[in-house]
Amino acid sequence: MGATVPYGGSESYRHMCRFNSGFFFRHPLLDEYDYYWRVEPGVEFTCAIPYDPFKYLADTGKLYGFAISLREFPATVRTLWATTNAFRAAYPEYIAANNTLRWLTTPGGEYNMCHFWSNMEIASLAFFRSPEYEAYFDFLDRAGGFFLERWGDAPVHSLAVAMFLRKSQVHFFDIGYHHPPFQNCPTDPEFNARHCFCNQNRSAIHNSDSCTRAWLELGPSNA
Repeated sequence: MGATVPYGGSESYRHMCRFNSGFFFRHPLLDEYDYYWRVEPGVEFTCAIPYDPFKYLADTGKLYGFAISLREFPATVRTLWATTNAFRAAYPEYIAANNTLRWLTTPGGEYNMCHFWSNMEIASLAFFRSPEYEAYFDFLDRAGGFFLERWGDAPVHSLAVAMFLRKSQVHFFDIGYHHPPFQNCPTDPEFNARHCFCNQNRSAIHNSDSCTRAWLELGPSNA
């Protein structure tokens, strides 16, 4: 597996994915905070952000925000969807009636590998501390896929968001963000000219593996 899957041979990477899936929000240093912004070494923010993202989420009642979405490597999540479906069957009361599971499933009901790229997410810690999210992580953890397959925190977060939140609670941060080899560059040309130093033509939204257009094309979900 290690030869064909990025980080497939790394035990430390598996620990990182498991930590970011189920433990970062439990760290005592975060106890006094309501939101977090994940920032990784070596990333670039290629535009000024002329507003407070945390205030925006709080003022609009949104609980999760992303900048890039892509498709996962299927070999890393061979049984994640089946395990998630088993969770849905065991805990139907946790699944939002107006969820966005349609975004990451095929017409035949299989996982299409779409996920929010979690190396840039701004979100409510209350969402990750919720009974439904913690039950989902515990269910996955007992299944062992973080180590047996290399489940990543990005698809885990994304499946949880799709199950537990409405579309109106999720925000696409169309900001300048670069995490090699992908980037997002704002689509508004006036904003881009005033605040950015990125090339919109190189934005990940134009990549065939991007799922952002499909997210934006989902119908409104406000219930």
